[in-house]
Amino acid sequence: MQSLEDKTIQATLNERPGLHIWWRLLRPHTLTASFVPVFIGTMLAILDGSIHFLLFIVMLVASMLIQAATNMYNEYYDYVRGLDNENSVGIGGTIVRDGIPAKKVLHLANTFFLLAMSLGVYICLQSNWWVMVVGLISMLVGYLYTGGPYPIASTPFGELVSGFFMGTMLIGISYYVQTMTISTDMVLISIPVAIFIGMILLANNIRDLDNDKENGRKTIAVLFGQNKAITFLATCFIVSYGLTIVFIGFGILPIWSIIALLSGKKAKQAINQFSGKKTNVEKIPAMIATAQTNTLYGVLLGISLLLQIFIPFSL
Repeated sequence: MQSLEDKTIQATLNERPGLHIWWRLLRPHTLTASFVPVFIGTMLAILDGSIHFLLFIVMLVASMLIQAATNMYNEYYDYVRGLDNENSVGIGGTIVRDGIPAKKVLHLANTFFLLAMSLGVYICLQSNWWVMVVGLISMLVGYLYTGGPYPIASTPFGELVSGFFMGTMLIGISYYVQTMTISTDMVLISIPVAIFIGMILLANNIRDLDNDKENGRKTIAVLFGQNKAITFLATCFIVSYGLTIVFIGFGILPIWSIIALLSGKKAKQAINQFSGKKTNVEKIPAMIATAQTNTLYGVLLGISLLLQIFIPFSL
């Protein structure tokens, strides 16, 4: 029989049996962290007059496979290290709550990586084999994020690493495979995107602060404490929006990109929902709002680049 606490957790996480178990394993709310950079990198390429639509689709699928595999490695290694149990929130729960064998999750993650590598071959044939080197490094980092003897996720560098590889690096690859060049403007535009992606992890770590502290993790949230970590989250949001405004002012981004600032309402919601919350379950809405901020900002920024293509406008 399930305890009342178990039922409360499942209701909060909207957990259902069947295929939904495998859907949760992918942690779909995090997959926008791979969609947004590929979308923006490709939109920047279109703005510079280059587009290979099939290459965009393949790049998008490969990136999301790597992201999903990374989530599965996270699930597997946190279980192996005893960090997750049946009451843990923010995880797929397929191992600790649904009884899916841990090895099956690991094999599925490896399969996703292999599929991504296969798609990478096509991407390299259409662009440059150095892309494979960068891709393999990114996949290794994805594995080492929670795997290996010194998981990156247990250090204060998790946000920086995830933001750089899922933001700047992924935008760069998406842009390069379309244009075969790297531009300074592209790198600058990737910075606020990278910050937003890093903040998804920070929000997760704020939610898991107590559990991480008990297990000896040294995340930013653990080192700062909850209140200072929330302040840091808010500061990073402000910096990202500030950079966006500066880039518009200097013509690095088109005037249309002002619509990306509309996502600020969701960022404010995330900060407000974190304030005063104590339990993991109470912090879930704030974590979701943070991920939605990244999605809204990225999609609106990409749309603004498309608008500039069809309706050119400059200050």
